[in-house]
Amino acid sequence: MATEGNNLSDYDKSAIPNAEKFRFGIVVAEWNDKITEGLYKGAHEALVDNGVEESRILRWNVPGSFELVYGAKKMLESYDMLDAVIVIGSVIKGETKHFDFVCEGVTQGIKDLNIQYDTPVIFCVLTDNNMQQAIDRSGGKHGNKGTEAAIAAIKMAQLRQNAGF
Repeated sequence: MATEGNNLSDYDKSAIPNAEKFRFGIVVAEWNDKITEGLYKGAHEALVDNGVEESRILRWNVPGSFELVYGAKKMLESYDMLDAVIVIGSVIKGETKHFDFVCEGVTQGIKDLNIQYDTPVIFCVLTDNNMQQAIDRSGGKHGNKGTEAAIAAIKMAQLRQNAGF
């Protein structure tokens, strides 16, 4: 959806499917909470802006980004009425290879959930080189990746509905 130089929060509301009947789950990592709360805010506001009632948005917290996969899996297993799940996390590169392992594990785990379940899981995990990059993409100068994830969730929920699920 977004490309370098574009604002992650920009979308054409007229091109977004009617979302008022959809239900969404959001799993939020507590690690780097300054970033993940900003991403959550962007996602939540975009869902509400597109007609989703508060009561149709379920939020769960998990300790960190690596735990997003398990949280999303349990949410999918617990609530079959969800139309899409958004996972929100932030991994900031440090001096060790931990960054690489966490990023790859979360990415592959979310991919696996999309293959195993009929409910789309939307990847909203920032994988930045430093805190400033994360701030810029969680409501800062580049907009909010959470907003972009919510719009993707709405579009995927519509695709799922059109496919008969």
